[in-house]
Amino acid sequence: MTGLLKLKVHAASREERLWRKGPDAYEAWVKAPAERGLANAAALSLLSAALGVSVGRLRLIKGARQPAKIVRLL
Repeated sequence: MTGLLKLKVHAASREERLWRKGPDAYEAWVKAPAERGLANAAALSLLSAALGVSVGRLRLIKGARQPAKIVRLL
């Protein structure tokens, strides 16, 4: 399974959860703040757990500083 995934991240949330919006779209709420890549790392961790793959198989290819991101699954 490889491809591109859309991911919207809500940083500094009260809870951590992941919601599947469509076949290739997800929305993540993470407790980590949106600074120094902390929210991105937490969101990728949630996504990897939901997909059943290691974090190393996910690459953030667009949107490092925006809530809307594109992630490549290797």
